[in-house]
Amino acid sequence: MKKALVLALSLTLAGFAAQAQTAAVQPANAKEKVNGPAITFAEMKYDFGKIKQGDVVEHVFKFKNTGTAPLVISNIGTSCGCTTPDWTKDPIAPGKSGTITAKFNSAGKIGMQNKVLTIESNAAAGNAMVSLIGEVLDPAAAPTAEATKEADAKVKAKDGDTKLKAKGKKS
Repeated sequence: MKKALVLALSLTLAGFAAQAQTAAVQPANAKEKVNGPAITFAEMKYDFGKIKQGDVVEHVFKFKNTGTAPLVISNIGTSCGCTTPDWTKDPIAPGKSGTITAKFNSAGKIGMQNKVLTIESNAAAGNAMVSLIGEVLDPAAAPTAEATKEADAKVKAKDGDTKLKAKGKKS
């Protein structure tokens, strides 16, 4: 009786193992073809790093229509008036690429920034979003290059035969 039970269990496990090996497995990174237009970006965020207040940052987001129908971008909304977009206005055929140029004007801005652009299109998945991120430095808080050099430098002065040394303090 034990032998029959072990044999039945072994055959059942062998059957499951054989079935698992023959089942079609799709790679995790494989994408299904979208029925209709689809927008796929090369990058979703651009980090512009640290900039001085008043600087203007410009970045081009590249995208591809990975769907089966022409993609049309109707509008791009921004999170504030300091960011202006420009984009490919013509319909983008399946397999073809387009661009979105985003300009961020940091005048009047200080600190960490996250400027979001909302892409309104006929894509099957709906709206897409990309963003510009970085830090705008406060001009009052940032020491000038000359002030930094003076603070780090040793000043030597010669008055007759007397040598004077002064060290600047770091702030």
